[in-house]
Amino acid sequence: MEITQIKQQLGIDQVLAHYGLKADRNGRLCCPFHADKTPSLQVYAKTNTFCCFSANCQAGTGDVIDFIQLKEKSSKHAAILKAKELTGTVVAAAVVPIKPDPAEELPRKAVLLRFWQGVQKSMAASKRAREYAAGRNLDWQKLEIGFAGEKLADSWNEALKKSALQLGLLHAAPAGKLEPKLKDCLVFPLKDKEGQPVSFYGRSILESETSRHFYLKDRQGLYPHYPKADTTHLILTESVIDAATLLQNESISSQYGILALYGTNGLSAEHLEAIRSLEQLQEVILFLDGDAAGRAAAEKHAHTLQQLFSSLRISQVETPQGEDPNSLLEAHAPEVLQHLIESRTGFFLSSEKEQERVEQPQLAPQQPNTPVKESPLKADRWGLYYATSVALYRISGSLPQGLESLKVSLAIECLSSNRKYRSKPDLFEEKQVVRAAREAAEKLDLPVHLLQQGLEELTDLLEEHRREQIEKPKHKTSSPAASSAIMQKGLELLQKPQLLKELNQLIGKAGVVGEERTRLFLLPVALSYKTDKPLHALLQGSSGSGKTHLLSKLSSFIAEDDRKHFTRITESSLYNWGSYELQNKLICLEDLDGLKEEALLAFRELQSRGQISSSTSVKDEQGNIQAQTRTVYGPIASLACTTKGEIYEDNLSRCFLVAVDESREQTKKIIDYQNKKAAGLIDAREEEQARQLLEVALGLVKPLPVLNPYATKLQLPEAAHKQRRLNELYQSYVQQLTLLHQYQRQKDKQGRLVAQKEDLLQAAHLMFDTILLKVDELNGPLRQFFEQLKSYLRDRDQEFSQREVRQGLHISKTQLQRFLYDLMQLEYVQLAGGHGNRGYRYRISYWDSLEALKAQIKQHIENQLEKL
Repeated sequence: MEITQIKQQLGIDQVLAHYGLKADRNGRLCCPFHADKTPSLQVYAKTNTFCCFSANCQAGTGDVIDFIQLKEKSSKHAAILKAKELTGTVVAAAVVPIKPDPAEELPRKAVLLRFWQGVQKSMAASKRAREYAAGRNLDWQKLEIGFAGEKLADSWNEALKKSALQLGLLHAAPAGKLEPKLKDCLVFPLKDKEGQPVSFYGRSILESETSRHFYLKDRQGLYPHYPKADTTHLILTESVIDAATLLQNESISSQYGILALYGTNGLSAEHLEAIRSLEQLQEVILFLDGDAAGRAAAEKHAHTLQQLFSSLRISQVETPQGEDPNSLLEAHAPEVLQHLIESRTGFFLSSEKEQERVEQPQLAPQQPNTPVKESPLKADRWGLYYATSVALYRISGSLPQGLESLKVSLAIECLSSNRKYRSKPDLFEEKQVVRAAREAAEKLDLPVHLLQQGLEELTDLLEEHRREQIEKPKHKTSSPAASSAIMQKGLELLQKPQLLKELNQLIGKAGVVGEERTRLFLLPVALSYKTDKPLHALLQGSSGSGKTHLLSKLSSFIAEDDRKHFTRITESSLYNWGSYELQNKLICLEDLDGLKEEALLAFRELQSRGQISSSTSVKDEQGNIQAQTRTVYGPIASLACTTKGEIYEDNLSRCFLVAVDESREQTKKIIDYQNKKAAGLIDAREEEQARQLLEVALGLVKPLPVLNPYATKLQLPEAAHKQRRLNELYQSYVQQLTLLHQYQRQKDKQGRLVAQKEDLLQAAHLMFDTILLKVDELNGPLRQFFEQLKSYLRDRDQEFSQREVRQGLHISKTQLQRFLYDLMQLEYVQLAGGHGNRGYRYRISYWDSLEALKAQIKQHIENQLEKL
């Protein structure tokens, strides 16, 4: 059987199962070829291949035969025979074990361990190495130190030499002989998380000015080892020799964790990852050399550590000029190191305009078992960002509101080189995440598994952040810019016994002229956006009647972030908002008449159902068109204006109908206000102060649950239209008044505000005009015109012409004709004679009594309230 046929018939999943392994649903598992805690081996079932993305693993990429060869630690030929066996074409007993070819490369860890054993023996045997160590005040019997002599590899077999050459432990000398890369060096092991040597550092004993420090290629591992999990104070030194100096001092090593940097620029990603894993760490101590380079490196690393680990205290040991931890022992007793560490100071950042000491934040005392955990996801004016030990992940722009995707504008910046990788992946798509990690790793020269892990952590944090934004409190307790003084005034206002009266006066001071009952009625409607069942109002009036001005003024009392003001809405624009961008917002429409039917439908659904959904078509990664549902969630409160007398019934039944006062008395009030403002008699600053006080006070109102014990004891007039919805609106309005008085109302055992009889009385009083409009078959503007017409004709002949009414009531021809047409249709007015060329004359045919209707409804409500 050919090798190609074996690969076609033998699946990677079958090979994994043979060795008792199984990938997860994403095709990942912990790599069996190195100590792997986080799955870093990716399996590709379609191509029957695998790839380990860990920088600590030499498995790399391969097919089923390569996997078997690595697992069996055998030759290629033996792996092929094993693969044939797994396909069922060869009987297991027929397979003859073959010894590994000595020319095959040996596993990395085995070679490193063999090298380490060799240099340790050389250290014990080399007199000059021991003398150099003693001259540097290093006790080689306490410390793990080796020595790489010239003849170290002479006794090694070819397989070991080949592997050591591949790993960079050996190199070819000019004469063709293989010599240690760390020749004539003290050798220190750099260890992984399991405490095994994975690389080495060499310090030349020849004291050459140009060749002192040596590292193997693909440097990895830490010296002396990864810090212990319970480390609370960690010392960072500039070199391995300095770390070894502190390590052999038991009074220091017993109190502090010790970690060596690899030079002034040697704070690597692996160092940061190790620091990040220390959950109990409180302080990082920089004990670097006492020269300009050491001080500059200390400041640089302090910035990096403070940015990544804001809760840590960063301190610095004041190393004497020209000294380092190791050189201090030449002229001083060992106790000097302990003294310097104990005398350390908080770090000062000299690059700032005013030096500020970097201290550990003083947190308020915490209750047992309730730790305060700060999210590692941060925000600035450019967007969100998240820092790991190797890279900074920055999200530009806003997050998608729909929960079905998480497509973001992503920038990954390498912390050591400041190079950046940019992409726009959907973090919910596993393939895109893997691809982004690979491309970023290739460009930034970083371990791909750490970048992929960072992206997965970023996705979780963004999900949590978006969830918090959705579930954040639906009210504002205060304005960020509000001072404590105005906050106190707002609270005092809400605690006053005559709250509604005080609010009404304050609304007048804020610039709302007249409309005393209407403006006070609309305030709780606007405030209802905070609740789960908000209210809606439709302001009805003729052109130029002041309805838009009233709407704008009232909406200005609501915090800017909680209101949306629109002049018009296109057909599909409401469907294109983010899923939660309209949730618990006050929507203000200047002109409902300009909305087309499609926009009105969406607006009605947001009002009544609290959400709208649309089915759209999108393309997936392969270019296939698929259906996708977009949902915009409410609920919303709304204030809208209209000039129409007849409103579509579905729109009308969902909201309170409010007629703007177009009487002569109201006109005089407005003109008087305009004149005073033009003459400078009205202080604009006082108006703004009143507006700010109203905004702060309303911001202090919280959406608490309300219990109305009188809800079953009050019935609206039977003559009212749409009683079901009108009753629901009335009960909701009572709840809003109770919420407005929440600082004066009692709560039951379940924490609900209990409505008082006063709340029902006030609701009935403020809603009286709205209830009347629901009962009256004439709409608001039409009723106002008819009452003016009756008053005008009371002392005159009952017949009238359009001209004399226009002149007597100061009304336009178009508006008068529309009113007369509506009254004639309802049989309130009829033609009395005349001719089209000479003009028609009209007569009122039905003299109803609005006052009698008002008295009847008022008496109906008051009789019920008296029985409560």
